Amino acid sequence: MTVWNPWHGCRKLSPGCANCYVYRRDESIGKDASVVAKTGDFALPLKKDRQGRYKLTPDEGVVYSCMTSDFFLDAADGWRQECWDMIRLRQDLHFFIITKRIDRFAQCIPSDWKDGWDNVTICSTCEDQERADYRLPILLDLPIRHREVICEPMLGEINMEKYLASGLIEHVTCGGESGDNARPCDFRWIQEVRRECVRNGIPFTFKQTGAVFIKDGRVYRIDRKLQMSQAKKSGYSYVPGMGTADAIRYRTPDRQTLFAGLRKSDFRSRFRLSDKDRAYAEEKGADVIRSHARRFVAERLSAENPENDGKQTPMKGHPVFTAQHATACCCRSCLEKWHNIPSGKVLTDREQSYIVDVVMDWINTELQADTHK
Repeated sequence: MTVWNPWHGCRKLSPGCANCYVYRRDESIGKDASVVAKTGDFALPLKKDRQGRYKLTPDEGVVYSCMTSDFFLDAADGWRQECWDMIRLRQDLHFFIITKRIDRFAQCIPSDWKDGWDNVTICSTCEDQERADYRLPILLDLPIRHREVICEPMLGEINMEKYLASGLIEHVTCGGESGDNARPCDFRWIQEVRRECVRNGIPFTFKQTGAVFIKDGRVYRIDRKLQMSQAKKSGYSYVPGMGTADAIRYRTPDRQTLFAGLRKSDFRSRFRLSDKDRAYAEEKGADVIRSHARRFVAERLSAENPENDGKQTPMKGHPVFTAQHATACCCRSCLEKWHNIPSGKVLTDREQSYIVDVVMDWINTELQADTHK
Protein backbone atom coordinates (compact mmCIF):
# COMPACT_ATOMS: atom_id res chain seq x y z
CA MET A 1 0.00 0.00 0.00
CA THR A 2 1.24 3.48 -0.96
CA VAL A 3 -0.32 6.88 -0.27
CA TRP A 4 -0.08 9.59 -2.93
CA ASN A 5 -1.27 13.04 -1.90
CA PRO A 6 -0.85 15.36 -4.90
CA TRP A 7 -2.48 18.18 -2.93
CA HIS A 8 -3.43 18.79 0.67
CA GLY A 9 -6.40 20.52 2.27
CA CYS A 10 -10.12 20.19 1.76
CA ARG A 11 -13.50 21.88 2.27
CA LYS A 12 -16.07 20.25 4.53
CA LEU A 13 -19.10 19.03 2.61
CA SER A 14 -21.44 16.75 4.61
CA PRO A 15 -22.02 15.37 8.14
CA GLY A 16 -19.17 12.87 7.77
CA CYS A 17 -16.75 15.80 7.52
CA ALA A 18 -17.62 17.31 10.91
CA ASN A 19 -14.70 15.70 12.78
CA CYS A 20 -12.37 15.28 9.79
CA TYR A 21 -9.05 13.70 10.79
CA VAL A 22 -7.15 16.03 8.40
CA TYR A 23 -8.61 19.08 10.11
CA ARG A 24 -7.83 17.62 13.54
CA ARG A 25 -4.25 16.84 12.62
CA ASP A 26 -3.61 20.17 10.91
CA GLU A 27 -5.12 22.10 13.80
CA SER A 28 -2.74 20.33 16.19
CA ILE A 29 0.22 21.87 14.33
CA GLY A 30 -1.36 25.27 13.75
CA LYS A 31 -2.26 24.66 10.12
CA ASP A 32 -5.47 25.60 8.29
CA ALA A 33 -6.76 22.44 6.59
CA SER A 34 -9.18 24.43 4.43
CA VAL A 35 -6.26 25.87 2.47
CA VAL A 36 -5.71 23.66 -0.59
CA ALA A 37 -2.19 23.46 -2.00
CA LYS A 38 -0.06 21.14 -4.15
CA THR A 39 2.38 18.98 -2.22
CA GLY A 40 5.97 17.99 -2.81
CA ASP A 41 4.68 14.55 -3.77
CA PHE A 42 2.53 15.87 -6.61
CA ALA A 43 4.53 13.95 -9.22
CA LEU A 44 5.21 10.89 -7.02
CA PRO A 45 4.05 8.32 -9.63
CA LEU A 46 6.72 9.59 -12.03
CA LYS A 47 9.61 10.00 -9.60
CA LYS A 48 12.63 7.82 -10.31
CA ASP A 49 15.65 6.61 -8.37
CA ARG A 50 19.27 7.10 -9.38
CA GLN A 51 19.09 4.11 -11.68
CA GLY A 52 16.20 5.69 -13.57
CA ARG A 53 13.62 3.28 -12.23
CA TYR A 54 10.25 4.36 -10.92
CA LYS A 55 10.20 4.66 -7.14
CA LEU A 56 6.62 3.41 -7.01
CA THR A 57 6.38 -0.19 -8.14
CA PRO A 58 3.46 -2.64 -8.41
CA ASP A 59 5.05 -4.67 -5.58
CA GLU A 60 4.09 -1.90 -3.15
CA GLY A 61 0.41 -2.51 -3.80
CA VAL A 62 -2.50 -0.18 -4.40
CA VAL A 63 -1.82 3.55 -4.60
CA TYR A 64 -4.32 5.30 -2.32
CA SER A 65 -4.72 8.70 -3.90
CA CYS A 66 -5.53 12.07 -2.37
CA MET A 67 -6.10 10.85 1.16
CA THR A 68 -5.72 14.31 2.76
CA SER A 69 -8.11 16.00 0.36
CA ASP A 70 -10.63 15.00 -2.32
CA PHE A 71 -9.53 14.18 -5.85
CA PHE A 72 -12.63 15.92 -7.27
CA LEU A 73 -12.41 19.04 -5.11
CA ASP A 74 -13.18 22.12 -7.23
CA ALA A 75 -10.14 23.95 -5.80
CA ALA A 76 -7.95 21.35 -7.53
CA ASP A 77 -9.50 21.62 -10.99
CA GLY A 78 -6.36 23.22 -12.38
CA TRP A 79 -4.09 20.34 -11.28
CA ARG A 80 -6.21 17.25 -11.87
CA GLN A 81 -5.43 16.75 -15.55
CA GLU A 82 -1.74 16.34 -14.77
CA CYS A 83 -2.67 13.63 -12.28
CA TRP A 84 -4.80 11.83 -14.86
CA ASP A 85 -1.84 11.98 -17.24
CA MET A 86 0.37 10.28 -14.64
CA ILE A 87 -2.29 7.66 -13.90
CA ARG A 88 -2.64 6.96 -17.61
CA LEU A 89 1.12 6.57 -18.00
CA ARG A 90 1.46 4.26 -14.99
CA GLN A 91 -0.86 1.47 -16.16
CA ASP A 92 1.23 -0.93 -14.06
CA LEU A 93 -0.11 0.69 -10.86
CA HIS A 94 -3.64 0.58 -9.48
CA PHE A 95 -4.96 3.88 -8.16
CA PHE A 96 -7.69 3.93 -5.48
CA ILE A 97 -9.62 7.20 -5.23
CA ILE A 98 -12.07 7.85 -2.36
CA THR A 99 -14.47 10.76 -2.83
CA LYS A 100 -17.42 12.54 -1.27
CA ARG A 101 -17.86 14.41 -4.53
CA ILE A 102 -18.97 11.67 -6.89
CA ASP A 103 -21.43 14.20 -8.33
CA ARG A 104 -18.44 16.11 -9.82
CA PHE A 105 -16.90 13.03 -11.40
CA ALA A 106 -18.38 13.40 -14.89
CA GLN A 107 -17.02 16.93 -15.30
CA CYS A 108 -13.57 16.00 -13.99
CA ILE A 109 -12.52 13.04 -16.17
CA PRO A 110 -10.09 13.11 -19.12
CA SER A 111 -11.38 13.07 -22.69
CA ASP A 112 -10.15 9.51 -23.29
CA TRP A 113 -11.80 8.03 -20.19
CA LYS A 114 -14.57 6.33 -22.24
CA ASP A 115 -16.01 3.51 -20.07
CA GLY A 116 -13.29 3.85 -17.45
CA TRP A 117 -9.67 2.84 -16.91
CA ASP A 118 -8.92 -0.60 -15.56
CA ASN A 119 -6.18 0.68 -13.24
CA VAL A 120 -8.52 3.02 -11.32
CA THR A 121 -11.03 2.22 -8.57
CA ILE A 122 -13.49 4.93 -7.60
CA CYS A 123 -14.84 4.64 -4.05
CA SER A 124 -17.80 6.77 -3.01
CA THR A 125 -18.37 7.50 0.66
CA CYS A 126 -21.82 7.53 2.27
CA GLU A 127 -22.03 8.09 5.99
CA ASP A 128 -25.80 7.90 6.32
CA GLN A 129 -28.91 6.94 4.37
CA GLU A 130 -29.38 10.38 2.83
CA ARG A 131 -25.87 10.39 1.41
CA ALA A 132 -26.24 6.78 0.21
CA ASP A 133 -29.45 7.57 -1.64
CA TYR A 134 -27.87 10.63 -3.27
CA ARG A 135 -24.38 9.38 -4.12
CA LEU A 136 -24.78 5.69 -4.93
CA PRO A 137 -27.19 6.10 -7.87
CA ILE A 138 -24.67 8.53 -9.36
CA LEU A 139 -21.82 6.07 -8.76
CA LEU A 140 -23.75 3.31 -10.52
CA ASP A 141 -24.65 5.45 -13.54
CA LEU A 142 -21.11 6.64 -14.24
CA PRO A 143 -18.65 4.98 -16.67
CA ILE A 144 -16.37 3.35 -14.10
CA ARG A 145 -14.63 -0.04 -14.31
CA HIS A 146 -14.17 -0.59 -10.57
CA ARG A 147 -16.56 0.79 -7.94
CA GLU A 148 -16.42 0.51 -4.15
CA VAL A 149 -18.34 2.07 -1.27
CA ILE A 150 -17.09 3.14 2.13
CA CYS A 151 -19.35 4.06 5.07
CA GLU A 152 -16.91 5.77 7.39
CA PRO A 153 -17.63 7.37 9.69
CA MET A 154 -20.88 5.43 9.78
CA LEU A 155 -23.42 7.73 11.42
CA GLY A 156 -26.59 5.68 11.17
CA GLU A 157 -28.26 2.62 9.74
CA ILE A 158 -27.84 2.37 5.98
CA ASN A 159 -29.79 0.16 3.62
CA MET A 160 -27.99 -0.18 0.31
CA GLU A 161 -29.40 -3.52 -0.83
CA LYS A 162 -30.90 -2.16 -4.06
CA TYR A 163 -27.55 -0.64 -5.03
CA LEU A 164 -25.60 -3.79 -4.21
CA ALA A 165 -28.06 -5.85 -6.25
CA SER A 166 -26.82 -4.05 -9.37
CA GLY A 167 -23.69 -6.23 -9.28
CA LEU A 168 -21.54 -3.17 -10.04
CA ILE A 169 -20.14 -2.56 -6.55
CA GLU A 170 -17.05 -4.66 -5.86
CA HIS A 171 -16.45 -4.04 -2.16
CA VAL A 172 -18.02 -2.29 0.84
CA THR A 173 -16.18 -0.99 3.90
CA CYS A 174 -17.76 0.23 7.15
CA GLY A 175 -16.26 1.79 10.25
CA GLY A 176 -16.83 4.12 13.15
CA GLU A 177 -15.42 7.55 13.88
CA SER A 178 -12.22 8.25 15.80
CA GLY A 179 -11.19 11.32 17.74
CA ASP A 180 -12.20 13.07 20.96
CA ASN A 181 -15.57 14.20 19.61
CA ALA A 182 -16.40 10.95 17.85
CA ARG A 183 -20.04 10.15 17.25
CA PRO A 184 -21.21 6.65 18.18
CA CYS A 185 -21.26 3.69 15.82
CA ASP A 186 -23.76 0.92 16.55
CA PHE A 187 -22.67 -2.63 15.73
CA ARG A 188 -26.18 -3.33 14.44
CA TRP A 189 -25.54 -0.90 11.57
CA ILE A 190 -22.36 -2.78 10.67
CA GLN A 191 -24.14 -6.13 10.81
CA GLU A 192 -26.99 -5.01 8.56
CA VAL A 193 -24.72 -3.76 5.77
CA ARG A 194 -22.67 -6.93 6.10
CA ARG A 195 -25.79 -9.07 5.72
CA GLU A 196 -26.70 -7.12 2.60
CA CYS A 197 -23.21 -7.77 1.21
CA VAL A 198 -23.43 -11.48 2.03
CA ARG A 199 -26.78 -11.80 0.25
CA ASN A 200 -25.28 -10.18 -2.83
CA GLY A 201 -21.94 -12.00 -2.71
CA ILE A 202 -19.90 -8.82 -2.21
CA PRO A 203 -16.74 -8.63 -0.07
CA PHE A 204 -17.16 -6.58 3.10
CA THR A 205 -14.63 -5.05 5.48
CA PHE A 206 -15.34 -3.98 9.04
CA LYS A 207 -12.46 -1.52 9.24
CA GLN A 208 -12.66 -0.02 12.70
CA THR A 209 -14.98 0.29 15.68
CA GLY A 210 -14.49 4.00 16.18
CA ALA A 211 -13.94 5.61 19.56
CA VAL A 212 -17.56 5.22 20.73
CA PHE A 213 -18.92 1.78 19.91
CA ILE A 214 -22.36 0.42 20.81
CA LYS A 215 -22.89 -3.32 21.04
CA ASP A 216 -25.93 -5.04 22.51
CA GLY A 217 -27.06 -1.71 23.95
CA ARG A 218 -23.82 -1.07 25.82
CA VAL A 219 -21.55 1.87 25.01
CA TYR A 220 -17.81 1.17 24.84
CA ARG A 221 -15.04 3.78 24.76
CA ILE A 222 -12.25 2.27 22.69
CA ASP A 223 -8.69 3.54 22.58
CA ARG A 224 -7.48 4.67 19.16
CA LYS A 225 -4.78 2.01 18.94
CA LEU A 226 -7.37 -0.75 19.46
CA GLN A 227 -10.13 0.41 17.10
CA MET A 228 -8.84 -1.38 14.00
CA SER A 229 -7.56 -4.47 15.81
CA GLN A 230 -10.88 -4.96 17.63
CA ALA A 231 -12.77 -4.76 14.35
CA LYS A 232 -10.43 -7.30 12.80
CA LYS A 233 -10.67 -9.57 15.83
CA SER A 234 -14.47 -9.64 15.53
CA GLY A 235 -14.18 -11.66 12.32
CA TYR A 236 -16.98 -9.65 10.70
CA SER A 237 -15.08 -8.86 7.53
CA TYR A 238 -16.34 -11.12 4.76
CA VAL A 239 -14.93 -12.62 1.58
CA PRO A 240 -17.33 -14.87 -0.35
CA GLY A 241 -16.35 -18.52 -0.40
CA MET A 242 -13.37 -18.14 1.93
CA GLY A 243 -14.91 -19.31 5.22
CA THR A 244 -14.08 -16.01 6.90
CA ALA A 245 -17.25 -16.06 9.04
CA ASP A 246 -16.16 -19.30 10.71
CA ALA A 247 -13.91 -17.23 12.98
CA ILE A 248 -16.81 -15.24 14.48
CA ARG A 249 -17.45 -16.10 18.10
CA TYR A 250 -21.04 -16.07 19.26
CA ARG A 251 -23.38 -17.58 21.80
CA THR A 252 -26.94 -18.67 21.08
CA PRO A 253 -29.55 -17.41 23.57
CA ASP A 254 -30.87 -19.78 26.18
CA ARG A 255 -34.26 -21.20 25.21
CA GLN A 256 -36.22 -19.40 27.92
CA THR A 257 -34.84 -15.98 26.99
CA LEU A 258 -35.36 -16.65 23.29
CA PHE A 259 -39.00 -17.67 23.60
CA ALA A 260 -39.74 -14.79 25.98
CA GLY A 261 -38.41 -12.39 23.35
CA LEU A 262 -40.38 -14.06 20.56
CA ARG A 263 -43.59 -13.69 22.56
CA LYS A 264 -42.96 -9.93 22.82
CA SER A 265 -42.62 -9.60 19.04
CA ASP A 266 -45.89 -8.61 17.35
CA PHE A 267 -44.77 -10.37 14.17
CA ARG A 268 -43.42 -13.61 15.67
CA SER A 269 -46.17 -14.04 18.24
CA ARG A 270 -48.93 -13.99 15.65
CA PHE A 271 -47.95 -17.38 14.25
CA ARG A 272 -50.00 -20.40 15.31
CA LEU A 273 -50.38 -23.89 13.94
CA SER A 274 -53.46 -24.11 11.75
CA ASP A 275 -55.91 -26.95 12.28
CA LYS A 276 -54.53 -28.56 9.14
CA ASP A 277 -50.91 -28.27 10.30
CA ARG A 278 -51.81 -29.55 13.75
CA ALA A 279 -53.58 -32.57 12.31
CA TYR A 280 -50.65 -33.25 9.99
CA ALA A 281 -48.13 -33.06 12.83
CA GLU A 282 -50.17 -35.40 15.01
CA GLU A 283 -50.68 -37.85 12.16
CA LYS A 284 -47.02 -38.02 11.16
CA GLY A 285 -45.55 -37.94 14.65
CA ALA A 286 -42.61 -36.03 16.10
CA ASP A 287 -39.89 -38.15 14.48
CA VAL A 288 -41.19 -37.57 10.95
CA ILE A 289 -41.75 -33.84 11.52
CA ARG A 290 -38.22 -33.57 12.93
CA SER A 291 -36.84 -35.30 9.83
CA HIS A 292 -38.69 -32.76 7.67
CA ALA A 293 -37.24 -29.92 9.73
CA ARG A 294 -33.73 -31.30 9.30
CA ARG A 295 -34.22 -31.48 5.53
CA PHE A 296 -35.64 -27.97 5.25
CA VAL A 297 -32.81 -26.50 7.31
CA ALA A 298 -30.16 -28.37 5.31
CA GLU A 299 -31.64 -27.47 1.94
CA ARG A 300 -32.82 -23.91 2.55
CA LEU A 301 -30.64 -22.44 5.32
CA SER A 302 -27.30 -24.21 5.60
CA ALA A 303 -25.44 -22.67 2.65
CA GLU A 304 -23.10 -19.73 3.12
CA ASN A 305 -25.41 -17.60 0.99
CA PRO A 306 -28.71 -19.44 0.49
CA GLU A 307 -30.63 -18.83 -2.72
CA ASN A 308 -33.36 -16.19 -2.28
CA ASP A 309 -32.36 -15.65 1.33
CA GLY A 310 -35.21 -13.97 3.14
CA LYS A 311 -37.78 -15.56 0.86
CA GLN A 312 -36.82 -19.22 0.99
CA THR A 313 -39.29 -20.25 3.69
CA PRO A 314 -43.02 -20.20 2.80
CA MET A 315 -45.31 -18.56 5.31
CA LYS A 316 -47.55 -21.63 5.44
CA GLY A 317 -48.05 -25.13 4.04
CA HIS A 318 -46.18 -27.17 6.64
CA PRO A 319 -45.97 -27.00 10.45
CA VAL A 320 -42.20 -26.57 10.19
CA PHE A 321 -42.57 -23.51 7.95
CA THR A 322 -44.90 -21.88 10.45
CA ALA A 323 -42.53 -22.76 13.29
CA GLN A 324 -39.56 -21.32 11.44
CA HIS A 325 -41.24 -17.94 11.15
CA ALA A 326 -42.48 -18.07 14.72
CA THR A 327 -38.96 -18.79 16.01
CA ALA A 328 -37.02 -16.55 13.57
CA CYS A 329 -35.36 -19.56 11.94
CA CYS A 330 -36.73 -18.70 8.50
CA CYS A 331 -33.66 -17.05 6.92
CA ARG A 332 -30.04 -16.26 7.67
CA SER A 333 -30.72 -12.63 8.58
CA CYS A 334 -33.26 -13.66 11.21
CA LEU A 335 -30.91 -16.34 12.50
CA GLU A 336 -28.27 -13.70 13.09
CA LYS A 337 -30.62 -11.12 14.62
CA TRP A 338 -32.39 -13.53 16.99
CA HIS A 339 -29.96 -16.41 17.49
CA ASN A 340 -26.56 -14.70 16.92
CA ILE A 341 -25.60 -17.29 14.27
CA PRO A 342 -23.58 -15.20 11.77
CA SER A 343 -24.63 -14.97 8.17
CA GLY A 344 -21.99 -15.74 5.57
CA LYS A 345 -20.97 -19.13 6.95
CA VAL A 346 -21.92 -22.71 6.13
CA LEU A 347 -24.00 -24.00 9.03
CA THR A 348 -22.33 -26.82 10.93
CA ASP A 349 -24.20 -29.98 11.92
CA ARG A 350 -24.36 -28.61 15.46
CA GLU A 351 -25.90 -25.34 14.31
CA GLN A 352 -28.43 -27.14 12.15
CA SER A 353 -29.38 -29.39 15.07
CA TYR A 354 -29.84 -26.33 17.29
CA ILE A 355 -32.27 -24.80 14.76
CA VAL A 356 -34.22 -28.05 14.45
CA ASP A 357 -34.49 -28.30 18.24
CA VAL A 358 -35.83 -24.74 18.49
CA VAL A 359 -38.39 -25.41 15.77
CA MET A 360 -39.52 -28.66 17.37
CA ASP A 361 -39.78 -27.06 20.81
CA TRP A 362 -42.19 -24.49 19.40
CA ILE A 363 -44.26 -27.12 17.57
CA ASN A 364 -44.46 -29.32 20.68
CA THR A 365 -45.50 -26.35 22.80
CA GLU A 366 -48.24 -25.53 20.31
CA LEU A 367 -49.54 -29.10 20.29
CA GLN A 368 -49.49 -29.35 24.09
CA ALA A 369 -51.31 -26.03 24.43
CA ASP A 370 -54.06 -27.33 22.17
CA THR A 371 -54.29 -30.56 24.18
CA HIS A 372 -54.82 -28.64 27.44
CA LYS A 373 -57.59 -26.40 26.09
